[in-house]
Amino acid sequence: MARYVVKLGSSIVAEDSGALRADVLARVCDEVAARHAAGDEMVVVTSGAIAHGMRVMELPMRPRAVDDLQAASAVGQGKLYRVYDELLRERGITSAQVLLTFFDMSARTHYLNARQTLRRLIEWRVVPVINENDTTTTDEISFGDNDFLAAQVAILIAADRLVLLTDTHGLYSADPRTDPTAHLIAEVTDFESLGRVEITHATSPLGSGGMRSKVVAAEMATAAGIPAVICSGLQAGTLEAVLAGERGLGTHFPAQQARYSSFKLWLRYAKPSHGTIVVDAGAARALRDGGTSLLPVGIVDVRGGFDAGDAVHVTEGSAVIGKGITNYSAPELRRVMGMKSTQVREVLPRATDEAVHRDYFVLV
Repeated sequence: MARYVVKLGSSIVAEDSGALRADVLARVCDEVAARHAAGDEMVVVTSGAIAHGMRVMELPMRPRAVDDLQAASAVGQGKLYRVYDELLRERGITSAQVLLTFFDMSARTHYLNARQTLRRLIEWRVVPVINENDTTTTDEISFGDNDFLAAQVAILIAADRLVLLTDTHGLYSADPRTDPTAHLIAEVTDFESLGRVEITHATSPLGSGGMRSKVVAAEMATAAGIPAVICSGLQAGTLEAVLAGERGLGTHFPAQQARYSSFKLWLRYAKPSHGTIVVDAGAARALRDGGTSLLPVGIVDVRGGFDAGDAVHVTEGSAVIGKGITNYSAPELRRVMGMKSTQVREVLPRATDEAVHRDYFVLV
């Protein structure tokens, strides 16, 4: 038995006109049902609510204003889920609509509640069909065509594989639409090596993600020990082959050996930063190499406004070292930065020694 998360981008769900790709959705649901019948556990993450809402409202192009996007999503979301529900029900599968926001992933309590709900649905042999709740989200706190959402869901439920379906065959060495020498990259084991690869932000007329967000989503999943694949959702048989473990299709991202805990993955990718703590060279070296906590004595500047319990970036100058949960508010840190622990306790008697404890810090 295996647990899979399959994500469909807007270009897979709908044509450029906004009309749903009924044949593609039916093929995906065929494979979901077949895997489900074989005992596997399936989760679907889908985009396309805005695209379908645009079709229903006969909008000529994707809106830019947030309220227009939210309204289009409100029109399309229920109708889109009804299509999935009917397709899966015809195949003997009970489904559940789950709408999540960035806040559900960034607030730890909501994050744990979402995980508990999804795991219970899976235990009940229900297939969750997940989408971002676009009607309440904003430009600043969205998932990027649900690629990041799919990775977070895979991490939440400890999936065995994340499959990102797109309208190309995978990740190419350059944009195949403009470069005839571009070739498909079969496997990525070193994300740093992708710095030499031209990864486009370009999207379909109805989407918001692009290949870059898919690569970052794959990096998120593999850091949690979950292999990922970017492959075509339009080519018949591809999803079936990928879930069967075949390696000849798409771009494969094997699980990374150095895994982060689920908490540190949440902190690194989902928890928004509210400010910056700048440290000196000694503190930076200790954080990078020694795995130590950050003490006020090593802090040279505090930027932004934040409260105790917020996430902050930790930098040496302009170079980001990591991200952590601060035990101090910004005003408190400004009062005690550069001080030794004995001096800190004279100013803030109830303060902890650590500005950021090593258990609540992750290198980035």
